[in-house]
Amino acid sequence: RKIPSVGNKISLPKSAQNISEYLTLIPFFLLPSLWRQKELQEQGEIRIIQLGFDLDAHGIIFTEDYRTRVLKACDGRPYAGAVQKFLALVLPACGDLSFQQDQMTQTFGFRDPEITQLVNAGVLTVRDAGSWWLAVPGAGRFIKYFVKGRQAVLGMVRKAKYRELLLSELLGRRAPATVRLGLTYHVHDLIGAQLVDCVSTTS
Repeated sequence: RKIPSVGNKISLPKSAQNISEYLTLIPFFLLPSLWRQKELQEQGEIRIIQLGFDLDAHGIIFTEDYRTRVLKACDGRPYAGAVQKFLALVLPACGDLSFQQDQMTQTFGFRDPEITQLVNAGVLTVRDAGSWWLAVPGAGRFIKYFVKGRQAVLGMVRKAKYRELLLSELLGRRAPATVRLGLTYHVHDLIGAQLVDCVSTTS
């Protein structure tokens, strides 16, 4: 007879060897959501951002929110002109995650000093020679807190007996100092990114 579940338990996957294996954001969109994401991207409603700590780690931001954030970050700065030019010419015309040297200079008319200003402004981050990722100004601090927090919460699960914890018990614990974004945030991240197994339990 099936016993109704009254709780959830999360644990590290059996194949886990160490925390470092799980420092990659794994895409966890369902197929309908993935289709919707592509549709919004093609319409220019959202932008995909490379988060910087792993090639497969991406974030999604609404284009209007991105524009607002960038304008606020560069207001009154020497590179404000280059940033406004980027937002006016490149952002509406190109939905790509990365930009090439030829594209920036020949298609959009940016000079090398202007591209350097965009990097200094945090709008672009270097991918490799002659190539840049789209970035969000000031995102470095978030990424730092995100990675450290994820490590800490995974460590809490890993150190538990049988490497598993009741979800309610985990959320009820006092967060370590390195968990700056909150336990709930990181637990949702770990479950959504499939870095832990979440199973029903009668406990």
